[in-house]
Amino acid sequence: MNRHSVNWKGYIPAITTPYSEDGELDWKNWGRLLNWLVDEGMHGIVINGTTGEWFSQSFEEQKKLFKEAAKHIQNRIPVIAGCTAYTAEQVVELAKVAYEKNLSGILVALPPYIVPTEDEILNYFQYISDHVELPICIYNWPRGTNVDLSIDLVKKLCKIDKVVAIKNSTPDFGHFINTFFAVKDDIRYFGFPMNEVGYHLIKTHGGDGTMGAGAILGRVHPDFYNYLWKNEKEKALENGAKDGYLFRSFFNTDFSGKVASPQAITKEALNLRGLPGGYPRPPILPLTSEQRETVKAILNKIEGIQL
Repeated sequence: MNRHSVNWKGYIPAITTPYSEDGELDWKNWGRLLNWLVDEGMHGIVINGTTGEWFSQSFEEQKKLFKEAAKHIQNRIPVIAGCTAYTAEQVVELAKVAYEKNLSGILVALPPYIVPTEDEILNYFQYISDHVELPICIYNWPRGTNVDLSIDLVKKLCKIDKVVAIKNSTPDFGHFINTFFAVKDDIRYFGFPMNEVGYHLIKTHGGDGTMGAGAILGRVHPDFYNYLWKNEKEKALENGAKDGYLFRSFFNTDFSGKVASPQAITKEALNLRGLPGGYPRPPILPLTSEQRETVKAILNKIEGIQL
């Protein structure tokens, strides 16, 4: 497999998982959210990434989310299953369910907390590749893993058979760019800002897309790419500016939250828009009334969004 083995491109949000106030998975609103995302023109979705709060779910819940996503999406857009876990065997177990349900691929970060060496990281992904059927998107997530994958390591990871893409969430934009130019011909590369710089890199050098958080603004996010592909730069950047304002207002450059935890911010923003964000699960807490008003004020400053 390589970058040509998948059709992943454009805006592919890492989506939230709605819980009820008592912490139960809200299956009705999960289906409603998935259908809304398709109707808003997402180019794909990632389920159970960091934004999806996989870390507060049981294994059985994670598997059921894959099954329910397959049932609702019905292959209308690519669905990438977040399979990050503490062991490679656990990743493989989750990936088998994603494969059985005909999902498009799996997203895998390093095991949190462990801080493995480069040899251990290579062995980890090699084992996963040898035991799964689906293409793999590596998730470089320094904030959660305490490891920022080096360029040389990413180049080696590209040679592993099932690795076809990377979501590179490094806070170091120089490192992001240098890694992109080192591997762009081998794997799909995600994480571009939707601004003038991102526009140029994608149009001129073949960047693939953005795996953003939550798709809070709906079709605004994919429309950056839709207009980019049609060479309508001004319209692309108009949509990208809204995405950029939202990101800068809600999150820091390391992807931590400015107002509260990122998952809680994203869910409350969806709730305020009348969409099924739901509640977070502990240890993440819902927003206070003051934090909620801050989020509401930010949304109200975006043209076309009135609450």
